[in-house]
Amino acid sequence: MNPEPESIEGRVPEHAPVFQHAGSTAVPSGQRLASLDAFRGAIMLLMASAGFGVSQVAKNFPANPVWQFFGMQCDHAAWAGCSLWDLIQPAFMFMVGVALPWSVANRQARGQSFGVMFGHAMIRGLMLVLLAVFLTSAWSKQTEWVFTNVLAQIGLGYPFLFLIAFAKPRTQWFLAFGILTAYWLAFALFPLPAPDFNWKTVGVPEDWPHFTGFAVHWEKNTNFAAAFDLWFLNLFPTASTFTYNAGGYNTLSFIPSLATMIFGLLAGQLLRSNLSMTDKLKRLVVAGIIGVVLGKAIELAGLCPIVKRIWTPSWAIYSAGFVTLFLAGFVAVVDWRGCKRWAFPLVVVGLNPITLYCLWQLSGGFIRSQFKTHLGQDTFAVFGPMWVPAFERGSTLLILWLILFWMYRRKIFLRI
Repeated sequence: MNPEPESIEGRVPEHAPVFQHAGSTAVPSGQRLASLDAFRGAIMLLMASAGFGVSQVAKNFPANPVWQFFGMQCDHAAWAGCSLWDLIQPAFMFMVGVALPWSVANRQARGQSFGVMFGHAMIRGLMLVLLAVFLTSAWSKQTEWVFTNVLAQIGLGYPFLFLIAFAKPRTQWFLAFGILTAYWLAFALFPLPAPDFNWKTVGVPEDWPHFTGFAVHWEKNTNFAAAFDLWFLNLFPTASTFTYNAGGYNTLSFIPSLATMIFGLLAGQLLRSNLSMTDKLKRLVVAGIIGVVLGKAIELAGLCPIVKRIWTPSWAIYSAGFVTLFLAGFVAVVDWRGCKRWAFPLVVVGLNPITLYCLWQLSGGFIRSQFKTHLGQDTFAVFGPMWVPAFERGSTLLILWLILFWMYRRKIFLRI
């Protein structure tokens, strides 16, 4: 998740934000844009906020369209579709690609050979996968060999992304769409379930809104990637035989999400180019709009539904379009217009994303329990029981940010 994979540094890292004067139209290609860390920090804070419990609060206002809209945006789509919450993981994957050109350039400037850099990429990928397994297993009695966590998905694809970074942009575009086409074919050619198939055996309830027609190839837990996991995950020691993932997530999603990272890589290379900032922004906005329109058009044409949980090709393109537009917004505000002061809380997080991710995974419940222990069991219900989820998550997020701020002030940055 962090672009410059150093160990533990007791100083401001080389990729710390570069603050240009307001109105700057171009940034030297060797310097880092402050918007990268701000964007990463915003995505991390959005994730760690757990949506401030808005989706739960919205259940108290079933007839209010405003609450229902925001509630939907702060939760994952059940299967097909897209919400703001669904865009968090694509943003992670995309940002890995955006930041890679700076990481490679910094290492080359230090005289590292290709072999050394690739070896590091392999080790980094492995460490991300193992960290994901550790976090997934934190509350289990044995190791949970599951690879759908975002860190595992990044780790599985990262060595390939590193190699692709040395290809020409035209080749990178070809590889991204080639990967998505091949993945689409794998699903499209996979046999459909029999008409009398018992959907309960794969965790699909009776009231499930099933796909019809060609889209059935991307149905929950009866698709190509689900069949792979049925074989692959049972190769690992488990308490019971793996039969399906309750959420429909699959290990092989790292393949199409590699395309997402390649799209980010192309955006990063654009931002490092010598074009004016205005031209960079124009290209980002156009690419983002094309991505959103093309992804949706693929779904409307009946070729492939938009499903984040199995990272369908249409989803990879559609989500990358939105994330590109988000990135363009941050670049425009932070680097082009020079409005940087407001971004400081985001940069604090953006420089220590792995730290926040691990703290959020491991200590969120502990922090909430300590609030209740020292301030009273009803401390989060000060404005009524319906607002408890919001205050719990907001208070936890504040504590996590203060920890990162303490680390920032002492120049402690954890990297993999």
